[in-house]
Amino acid sequence: MTMETRFDHYLRDHHIPYQRVVHRHSNSSLHSAHSAAIQPMHLAKGVVLEDHDGKHLMAILPANAKVSLHVLNDEYRANYHLVKERDIYRLFDDCDRGAVPPIGAPYHMNMVCDQALTELDHVYMESGDHETLIRLDREAFNQLIGHSRCLRFGSELFH
Repeated sequence: MTMETRFDHYLRDHHIPYQRVVHRHSNSSLHSAHSAAIQPMHLAKGVVLEDHDGKHLMAILPANAKVSLHVLNDEYRANYHLVKERDIYRLFDDCDRGAVPPIGAPYHMNMVCDQALTELDHVYMESGDHETLIRLDREAFNQLIGHSRCLRFGSELFH
């Protein structure tokens, strides 16, 4: 059973059409993609970064990629680092641990999106629990990320 999150409310309040995809319990974004039988490049994951002033940035990229901090630091003229896991739990206290929705707006943080996701017909993302993904078509995904900056900052991981 899924629980209501700020992400759910955000989708509803902004009239963003989506579908829920239920899958077996998973412990990571790559495992979620496997459980839901989707390609990892179609599953968006969120990585929360913090700068030297304590401001957060949600980096949204494909599940089979890792964040290139030097690209983001150059682009934003900042010094971002990964947020500690215990701090993630506090920021996303309405979600299951480890099931962070890759969207910053409902959590009052700026976002940057890897351009690769904007080129897909459909994007999936964690909903805030370990058994449900949100499926968005290209138009809905672009509506969700709004006026966020989009650039290439992910480098593909090989498994």
